Amino acid sequence: MDREQARTGAINSKYHLILDAAIKVFAEQGFHQATISQVAREAGVADGTIYLYFKNKADILSNFFSYRSRQVFDRFRQVVDQADSAEEKLRNLIRLHLSEFQRDRNMAVVFQREALLARYVKDEYIIEVTRMYMDILTEIIRLGQAEGTIRKQLPLGLAKRFILGAVNEVINTWVVTGGEKDMVKMADPLVDFYFDGIGTRSNPEMP
Repeated sequence: MDREQARTGAINSKYHLILDAAIKVFAEQGFHQATISQVAREAGVADGTIYLYFKNKADILSNFFSYRSRQVFDRFRQVVDQADSAEEKLRNLIRLHLSEFQRDRNMAVVFQREALLARYVKDEYIIEVTRMYMDILTEIIRLGQAEGTIRKQLPLGLAKRFILGAVNEVINTWVVTGGEKDMVKMADPLVDFYFDGIGTRSNPEMP
């Protein structure tokens, strides 16, 4: 490794160290109450070091969600592509969605409290994250309609909001109640509910 590669690696390491520390502080203190000094102390760096990487608190939060969304959505894409049917694709997606948030409770707390309200992060990040997820849901629902497992007359936008809203509510309940239960166990009941409620599986004669 040459000197420039070592320098780049050190910069990236400190960048992610600050991101992780900030999300922990935001989750514990709330974004509005948290300070740059608290973030610096949690990261083990000087206050001024934060400003070498980020403009302010909102910039830290925006960078975190931009970085994490790329990681998470790459995994979403992989598990969805591994399945063949619409039902199994949706099951894989929701299992991983719940698993990712359960694995990183700080992210879950901050996302539910701040990002969903889009009060402090730049709107384009929330819009982009939502768009990517909705695109995957569109693929799954259209496949289900082609398979005959989801009604063709079902409004696509409504179906997508129904799924995302239900998943977000499971995560929100898990956060509010302290994150003690295994919310990944809710994935299968949710998918069964979707297909029993909006699909043709329970009533083959429905158009």
